Amino acid sequence: QVQLVESGGGLVQAGGSLRLSCAASGGTFSRYAMGWFRQAPGKDREFVAAVTYSGGSTYYADSVKGRFSISRDNAKSTVYLQMNSLKPEDTAVYYCARDRALWREGVTTRAADFGSWGQGTQVTVSS
Repeated sequence: QVQLVESGGGLVQAGGSLRLSCAASGGTFSRYAMGWFRQAPGKDREFVAAVTYSGGSTYYADSVKGRFSISRDNAKSTVYLQMNSLKPEDTAVYYCARDRALWREGVTTRAADFGSWGQGTQVTVSS
């Protein structure tokens, strides 16, 4: 049973940066693609970014492309989300998630394809 624990959230002014981390335990981290999602109050959970199991390819939602960067360190079983040029509309609870599929070629952006989720970390961007 994999466990995912996010950290790094907080309060930041618009234009600032944060780096989220998600540490995995209890599973074979390097065999699965990983993703970040977010959910703002009153809104559905939405895809933010994903990285292949090897770390060789990444994919981003249009709303964060060019500002956010996802990466992973398989030796540390950790995935990161570097968030720059933050905007008030980035305010949300951010969740990391592990793909259900082993050795997926490419990534998926569908929440239903991710089977394990962290508890979330709050990111608040003030204007």
